[in-house]
Amino acid sequence: MNHQSIKNLTLTAMFLAVGLLLPFLTGQIPQIGNMLLPMHIPVFLCALICGWQYGLPMAVILPLMRSLIFGAPPLFPTAVSMAFELGTYAFVAGFLYAHSKWQCIRALYRCILIAMIAGRFVWGVVQAILLGLSGSAFPFSAFLAGALLNAIPGIIIQLILIPSVMLALDRTKLVPFKRPQKHEPAVE
Repeated sequence: MNHQSIKNLTLTAMFLAVGLLLPFLTGQIPQIGNMLLPMHIPVFLCALICGWQYGLPMAVILPLMRSLIFGAPPLFPTAVSMAFELGTYAFVAGFLYAHSKWQCIRALYRCILIAMIAGRFVWGVVQAILLGLSGSAFPFSAFLAGALLNAIPGIIIQLILIPSVMLALDRTKLVPFKRPQKHEPAVE
């Protein structure tokens, strides 16, 4: 195992721990805590910093582990559908960001927004399947409420906090943005 793999495994474990504990800070008032989407932030950061190969397994494990250890979120259907949703966020954001020609705030927002759309779509499909298997319905209004309307505060926080953290990591040279080579145009 090389130095970078050990570093990424260590960071992934730290992001998993943050994902397990962060909901305690926001969950004191369940209506507000659920709207802030606290487990999403460490998932995005892990995928962007360590890569989708580390972020994806961590994202799938996080809601399931949190459900089994703390009883929240409920395992079925919430934690199961969240595992698919968070896994999609990690894969899409990490893959797109790693394959961006160069990395900057614009590319970061593009990757995050595409991942958010894909993850919410996957969440809706999985919710519909799981609830259909249990004999319940998942109307489109429930999808809109769960995927968008109730999540607006969390989406705003993610769109402010994640790029801010990545910009700070770039400025401190801990996780620098990939810059264009001198012979490449800096247009995006």
